[in-house]
Amino acid sequence: MLRFLGGALVLGLCVWLGFAVPVRAQEGTGVPIIVPTTPGSALPGRTAPATGSDADKPILAAVIVEGNQRIEPETIESYLTVQRGDRFDVNDINDSLKRLFETGLFADVTIRREGDVLIIRVVENPIINRIAFEGNLRIKDDALLQEIRLRPRVVFTRTRVQADVKRILDVYRRSGRFGATVEPKIIRLEQNRVDLVFEVDEGPVTGVDRISFIGNKRFSDRTLKGEIFTRESRWYRFFSAADKYDPDQMSFDQEALRRFYLTNGYADFRVISAIAELTPDKDAFYITITIEEGERYRFGKIDVTSQIEEVNIGALSEAVTITDGDWYDSQAVEETVAALNNEVGVLGYAFVDIRPQINRNRESRIVDITFEIREAPKVFVERIDIGGNVRTLDRVIRREFRLVEGDAFNAAKLNRSRTRIGNLGFFSRVDVKTEQGSSPDRTIISVDVAEKSTGELGLGAGYSTTDGALVNVVLRERNLLGKGQDIRATVTASERRQEFDVSYTEPYFLGRNLRAGVDIFHITQDNTIESSFSSTRTGGGVRLGYEINERWSQSLRYTLRRDVVKDVEDDASQAIKQQEGETLTSMIGQDLLYDIRDSRIEPTKGFFWRLGLDYAGLGGDLEYVRGRVTTGVYYPFTDNVIGSIVARGGIIEGIGQGVRITDRFFLGGDNLRGFETAGVGPRDTGTDDALGGKKMYAGTVQVRFPLGLPDELGISGSLFSDFGSLWDADESGPGIEDIESMRASYGTGLNWKSPVGPLSLDFAWAFKKEDFDKTEVFRLRFGTRF
Repeated sequence: MLRFLGGALVLGLCVWLGFAVPVRAQEGTGVPIIVPTTPGSALPGRTAPATGSDADKPILAAVIVEGNQRIEPETIESYLTVQRGDRFDVNDINDSLKRLFETGLFADVTIRREGDVLIIRVVENPIINRIAFEGNLRIKDDALLQEIRLRPRVVFTRTRVQADVKRILDVYRRSGRFGATVEPKIIRLEQNRVDLVFEVDEGPVTGVDRISFIGNKRFSDRTLKGEIFTRESRWYRFFSAADKYDPDQMSFDQEALRRFYLTNGYADFRVISAIAELTPDKDAFYITITIEEGERYRFGKIDVTSQIEEVNIGALSEAVTITDGDWYDSQAVEETVAALNNEVGVLGYAFVDIRPQINRNRESRIVDITFEIREAPKVFVERIDIGGNVRTLDRVIRREFRLVEGDAFNAAKLNRSRTRIGNLGFFSRVDVKTEQGSSPDRTIISVDVAEKSTGELGLGAGYSTTDGALVNVVLRERNLLGKGQDIRATVTASERRQEFDVSYTEPYFLGRNLRAGVDIFHITQDNTIESSFSSTRTGGGVRLGYEINERWSQSLRYTLRRDVVKDVEDDASQAIKQQEGETLTSMIGQDLLYDIRDSRIEPTKGFFWRLGLDYAGLGGDLEYVRGRVTTGVYYPFTDNVIGSIVARGGIIEGIGQGVRITDRFFLGGDNLRGFETAGVGPRDTGTDDALGGKKMYAGTVQVRFPLGLPDELGISGSLFSDFGSLWDADESGPGIEDIESMRASYGTGLNWKSPVGPLSLDFAWAFKKEDFDKTEVFRLRFGTRF
């Protein structure tokens, strides 16, 4: 302020004495610098001190521009607040000076008045010729160029450079390198051009050395650390970025803690603070999260009311899964709201708004909840806008919607649509929003997606007790030509099995909800250890599947294949020698599936049931019918302890002929642990050859649990008991053992989702068996794909 008042005083004195007053300002300042000219130079037209009236102001006769190299004088003059022929004073000169600096084109500007002429001298900012980065190894040049704003052929200013330095540092901090430094260097060139070089010192990765919790009494630090994404730095986390500090991730961690406590009944929980302190050497963070748990609540009275008279409350009782006396669970409340919404929607009421009214009694620690069904405003879908898809066609996304233009808007169907689009596996991000339409009763659904790579080239290696060492090559495109079509070629070679297959799937055949596909395969299998023969299977098939509803689905198929039983050993069973030769099978089949599991890959709760029926005899050499059924139930005892029971059975019967050994069931190994592959069932005890059977059942009762190791290691244990039986071979006579008795085993297993593929170790002991069965204790399965 003193500097400004001093400048104004000198300016007024100079004007009163009759000096020409050049005015100059430096970049980034708003304070004029007064530079007096030679004393005694008169101001033309000055006859008396300025009175402030426009008539006393001189008229601008000319503007002279000096020092410009690239910018035309007319361009510079156009930025002035006063033009030729206008009256002007020192305020106009000062305003013009500011406007010239605001253009960002000049490093320095001086405006000097000589009579009724303004002389403007400029120093132009240089033009950037090239931008380069040095010292960046972890983050490539292209990634950094996308973050900064400066570009070649853009005007250079120090302010812009400093802003880009900050952006580069932000990039490194997001990648966990808070010790990174960036120093900009300028290489001056001819014609007022410069090369801009950002010298980067990336520094070490800034990990999280310690995570501490304050205020937790009900749950240990270890339990809470398992609920958040951020992890403490450990040597085994070299494949993970979870131990790198990320300020944005900390916000998600706080929300994860809140959800965890609310799910476990702590309705008053809150995060007081989350502080991350950087060590002096900037190589690690100490994170301290202070929380207030509060008291644990139980559900009290649960009620459902409706403002819609036609809705029958009694018919909705099954949708309410929470009961009086259970521990309060916010997730259960959300699931009940969704279930009620679906049930009311099924009854034909599209415009409903279900709100849980929560009444919390802190003294008795009881939460009463009333689910109010209100009639929502009648809103229809006006339009569905899809964006972000560069390669994927709009129709591929649109056909996953459970809503179409003109439908009554339904939030539950919109959420289901979002899930279905995500399940396609084509997008890394799916955002679905609603916007006001052209009228209050119209809404616009906007979908924004971010595509990800859908092509795969997989190279694999592994080992299993059944097949020995193996290699695997997979070439696949899951979104062919952006149409959602799936094409895949697989080659697998192991010590005992070689397989080649090609498959093509059209998810919406003929524009309908029909999943059609074609398969071609060739398989060679060495069965000499179990049954003294080898086999080849070559053929192809077509299939057609469709969803009956969200839970039921069905598929139909036709297969034509050629089976060859060959390389039968001289000392093989006579029953197997009779099987040698070639057959042609023409078969139709169907599968009916009911599935309410939370995941088909790693289910933790739910139930499924599958029925498969096949008929061979539409031409070919063989005629038989085959039926198979599989069912399973999964139950979470806790979040990490999952129990399951899975059972399966099958029967095959020839029509007017026997059943070939290549079509029979075999039991043991992966499907009945504790027994060797094909170690259970009909057997020729004279040659020790497994003959397979026409009837079988098998099942597993298992509990999977954590081993107390960090979750990201992906190591879990299991306790299991397998049971089953296989019987009814076509062959009989001396030396043929064929007994229907049940076999059973118990054991323990270790499962590891290793960085290079899944590994499974099982130890099982058969406690119910027959004398001719083949048992084993240890079984290993390991596979990887690069």
